[in-house]
Amino acid sequence: MNDQLTRCAWCGEDPLYVRYHDREWGVPVRSDRKLFEFLVLEGAQAGLSWITVLKKRPAYREAFDRFDFNKVARYNERRIQTLLHNPGIIRNQLKIRSAVANARAFIRVREEFGTFNKYIWSFVDGEPIRNYRRSLDEVPARTDLSDKISKDLKQRGFSFVGSTIIYAHMQATGMVNDHVIDCFRHSEL
Repeated sequence: MNDQLTRCAWCGEDPLYVRYHDREWGVPVRSDRKLFEFLVLEGAQAGLSWITVLKKRPAYREAFDRFDFNKVARYNERRIQTLLHNPGIIRNQLKIRSAVANARAFIRVREEFGTFNKYIWSFVDGEPIRNYRRSLDEVPARTDLSDKISKDLKQRGFSFVGSTIIYAHMQATGMVNDHVIDCFRHSEL
């Protein structure tokens, strides 16, 4: 970690947050498994801070079979109950059940489009939206596009995919570059 670099202020100084900012946030993700991981994690974050989810990410990877959506889609009630008792993850029943239901919806999207990647990236014509924000105050919590994607996902049976969650997903997976212009990652991405 180079402390001389200018970063987006939201990552602060926590080494985990800084590492996430420097290596992942805003990098275009094309892997279906990774896209599913971010859907689950963004849904788990609802009402919480992202650093809370980042700290629990290793436990999530273990608990959710490394985000293998085919395996998660087959989780039964017994497995859900096991997850609800796992202290390493956020033990919110609605969020856990949503992850399982979303895995099933994710597979249906793959059946229709070939990959989830093709589906989700079609909303931005396969290329990241590059924004030029001067400060965090200019970064919205949602956009008309995230509203549209959220609505489409809900119609396909997804839950915990409100517009704010979807915009955060778009930022995390590089569909949109919301690094502020003086952040060293803005020009790199």
